[in-house]
Amino acid sequence: MNKQQLITDLQSHGLKLIDSQIGASGRQGGAGPSDHKAVTIEGTTIMVPIYNTPAASSPYSTNQTAQVLELNGEAIAPISFPKQPKFYNLTTEDGTPYWKIALLHSHDVLATTVLQTCMRYSDAATACQFCAIGQSLAAGKTIARKTPAQLAEVAEAAVRLDHVKHMVMTTGTPNTSDRGSAYLTECAAAIKAKVNLPIQAQCEPPDDFAWFDRMKTAGVDSLGMHLEAADPEVRAKIMPGKASVPLDYYYKAFEASVKVFGRGQVSTYLLAGLGDSLETLIEMCDRLIRLGVYPFVVPFVPITGTPLEGHAAPDRDFMLALYQQVGAMIQQSDFSATEMKAGCAKCGACSALSNFES
Repeated sequence: MNKQQLITDLQSHGLKLIDSQIGASGRQGGAGPSDHKAVTIEGTTIMVPIYNTPAASSPYSTNQTAQVLELNGEAIAPISFPKQPKFYNLTTEDGTPYWKIALLHSHDVLATTVLQTCMRYSDAATACQFCAIGQSLAAGKTIARKTPAQLAEVAEAAVRLDHVKHMVMTTGTPNTSDRGSAYLTECAAAIKAKVNLPIQAQCEPPDDFAWFDRMKTAGVDSLGMHLEAADPEVRAKIMPGKASVPLDYYYKAFEASVKVFGRGQVSTYLLAGLGDSLETLIEMCDRLIRLGVYPFVVPFVPITGTPLEGHAAPDRDFMLALYQQVGAMIQQSDFSATEMKAGCAKCGACSALSNFES
């Protein structure tokens, strides 16, 4: 099994750990791909599901020393885990632990959900069925609103102490027409005034595309607006509230934002395994690439406690076929994950896609 296949298989099946506390703390609940832990295999750090149901029965495990990856009990590769970051030991003046404000993703990315509430989450008629944004808040693992000053303080420490290279700021969707763009703009300005750290902001398309210029001026280097699914029927079933924003409006927002941030500096998540066919995903990725948008294809991970916790993750063959075709399309484009200034696609740890770009 080559490295591409191994990463793809691990992210579908998950990893069974003898000691889930080893290495840096994993993510349970939260706004994005979750129930993961950072794992380094053959020099590449990836995020692998360990806290969900599939991981408990995964054929992949580690040995007692957690230094060897095993498949059905047979050693197949060395494995290691990034260490707990130093900034996790600090607290703000008001006593809030830094790790409740932002987390380390992979080994060098700082990530935060600036608003840990969402106007769609509490109503089953509008909630995204894969989302667990409220879980970490209910468990006391984060705070509802991270202030610009708090984010700047944590970002400076993460760069100084742990050599963080870029930052991802996402948000639950507030009941405002800017869809969180205004607050992300405020947060980015505060961070950039404190530390020179590349930032990706993530939100739904705002009502006024002038927010793209405002975010860019405030210090946002790249933008994420996430489709999650491509087929309108799948979108309506899996994320009924978010699907009320039509695909045509996303396309217009992508076109406007690419003019501001540049080709390859705007990205979107596509969660493979929610119901989209391979053909539908390929067609969507082709359209996005032609718009100048990086299609960050990620395997769906069923998160414990969500309506989709029993939904199967996509199998390896499906993901390999998707990665191979999308990777080839990206190769032929004028951008790549490595050229993105900041963000999930640049990090690439939640997907194997970047391994198929060359």
